[in-house]
Amino acid sequence: MKCRAGRAQNLPKWAARPNRFCMKRILTFAAALGLVTTSHALAQETDPQSSPTPVIHLTQTGEVTSAVWRFFKALRSDDKTALADHMDASGMITIHNRMDPSDPKIVFVPVSQHIENWLGSPQGLDERMFEQTILIDGDMAQVWGPYRFTSGGKTTHCGINSLSLVNHGDGWKVANTSFTMEQPSECERLGAPAERSK
Repeated sequence: MKCRAGRAQNLPKWAARPNRFCMKRILTFAAALGLVTTSHALAQETDPQSSPTPVIHLTQTGEVTSAVWRFFKALRSDDKTALADHMDASGMITIHNRMDPSDPKIVFVPVSQHIENWLGSPQGLDERMFEQTILIDGDMAQVWGPYRFTSGGKTTHCGINSLSLVNHGDGWKVANTSFTMEQPSECERLGAPAERSK
């Protein structure tokens, strides 16, 4: 069964994307910086008069990783306007809702609508994305991997994220996205384990 520009059964109004993305074993910003080269740092070794502030050059993969990291940071932010800065409003979100395995649904939500709905979303939302696969060709990038979504620290669902990013020349943004939604009991099978206590 397919549904157009609506929201999945039993989802709150703000859940044009009740899930949004972050990362665990995953790409923290520090990991992203692990993909960089610092030519300026090398210059400092031979030129003591050079600026003490290093110029960091991200690889293309590092740029995409950093963009995804910022996207998830905005998602969990208390500032509900932050997410709009990291999404292309002309994109489309496709939700493969399998919360009821006997009655799966596919829901299409314009990113512009999701951004508007997100303003009314509750505090305490978070998403962790695991074991990312990143593919890049010019101004097009794809990031794929399992995720776990929580609200107030409680897992609400898990699934697979497929994030399509575009670069219009001013940096990468998340455009078209597709994701599955499954019950928390499926998280381990999908590769989205719970946070381990330290």
